Amino acid sequence: MSIKKIFVAGFGGQGVLLIGQMLSYAAMFEGKEVTWMPSYGPEMRGGTANCTVCISDIPIASPLVNTCDVLVAMNGPSLEKFECMLVSGGNLFINSSIVPSKALRDDINVYYIDCNKIAENKVGSVKAANMVMLGAIINVTNVVNKSTMEKVFQKVMSGEKAKLIPMNMKALGAWTK
Repeated sequence: MSIKKIFVAGFGGQGVLLIGQMLSYAAMFEGKEVTWMPSYGPEMRGGTANCTVCISDIPIASPLVNTCDVLVAMNGPSLEKFECMLVSGGNLFINSSIVPSKALRDDINVYYIDCNKIAENKVGSVKAANMVMLGAIINVTNVVNKSTMEKVFQKVMSGEKAKLIPMNMKALGAWTK
């Protein structure tokens, strides 16, 4: 695999950082090398939020990325600002529910995922939009196994949150190519 660099961006409250965390935990469960580095504005909800995730079979020298193999744009400003970071042949995932614009490049693979609509119609809650996007990323890139995510959810969503596991698993499988 070498190193897979993933950049997830949007605004606070969309679960952007959670997408990165879940990928990171899954990679760790699978015995891979991983780094996760969050970045967010002081205003949190509604402000900017992004994170980088590096997943590899070999040690990772730095969590910093100037370019990425996978870019997730959960809102319009993120697409505008970060599309240039994606390497040629990389995968761009756009939350088409709230991003009306299209990708400007033709040297990349683009996936328009109607996350909010899919989450509401197929899962029953728009709050699962980030997990719909996570499922799309896993479905396309195979960077981690979808079956590993159930173990991650069981670890992260314990106690009162355990009741959310079935909904989140459903959201992971709600989008298909």
